[in-house]
Amino acid sequence: MELQAAYPQFQAKNAEILAVAYQDQANAALADELIQASYPILADVDHAVASAYGVLDLLGDGVATPAVFVIDADGKIAWSNISTDPNVRPTPNEILSHLSP
Repeated sequence: MELQAAYPQFQAKNAEILAVAYQDQANAALADELIQASYPILADVDHAVASAYGVLDLLGDGVATPAVFVIDADGKIAWSNISTDPNVRPTPNEILSHLSP
């Protein structure tokens, strides 16, 4: 919900938010409906994205570890935050501080 509230600030920096859910398409759609996000919530059904970004089962719980990646215009990771606690995530302002002006 915090990301949704800050979404206009991301747009003002010409940035896009994409949420990747470690679940099937139906549950990702349900999450989208509950949050009413203006940004896409995508399903990582086969866990390919979590695996590719190296966040699959880092905490030994069998799921993707919460993570944030800022990807620059060249497709390179400019900043990342990979949580060691599933309840701790960076604030929208922290993420925004890592975006180009």
